[in-house]
Amino acid sequence: MNFNDMLKKKKTDDSDTPETLNNNMDNDETPQTETTLDEKSAEDLLKEELSLANDKYLRLYAEFDNFRRRTTKERIDLLQTAGKETIVAMLPVLDDFERAVKSMSTATDINAVKEGVMLVQNKLTNILSQKGLKPMESIGTAFDADLHEAITNVPAPTDDMKGKVIDEMEKGYYLNDTVVRFAKVVVGA
Repeated sequence: MNFNDMLKKKKTDDSDTPETLNNNMDNDETPQTETTLDEKSAEDLLKEELSLANDKYLRLYAEFDNFRRRTTKERIDLLQTAGKETIVAMLPVLDDFERAVKSMSTATDINAVKEGVMLVQNKLTNILSQKGLKPMESIGTAFDADLHEAITNVPAPTDDMKGKVIDEMEKGYYLNDTVVRFAKVVVGA
């Protein structure tokens, strides 16, 4: 039994006429109905807000999932075609080498062959430098383990060459200020 029912029962016991009883019931039920409607409407509003929040969450989750898939696909595509531009730029050099090999079989003048090979090397060097490749200058510099790979130590010809690079076995290279190949060097001891 709730509070309103108890209140009605007490009022019925106190009142003598049925009209008073009906008036009391009407007065009691009207506020109860209004509060019930207010409670339901507040509950309905909260349910609507919850459904909107869930819908928004699901949409954001789906959008993020699509973004993740798209970026993964783009990354894979980028890795597969990363060197395409450089390779396409080097194809003319490959053609020049093929022509040089053909001409070497019938060439009688060695100076012309040397000159042709030097032209191809210059062309290759220019293309790679346009792509950001720079040679590393090592000879005469202090040995740096971040840039050089020591092959061997030899006695230094002079005291000022101790700990410095005396000879370079393989040239090192930078690609856009990042070391892509360490120089293989001989260090004075």
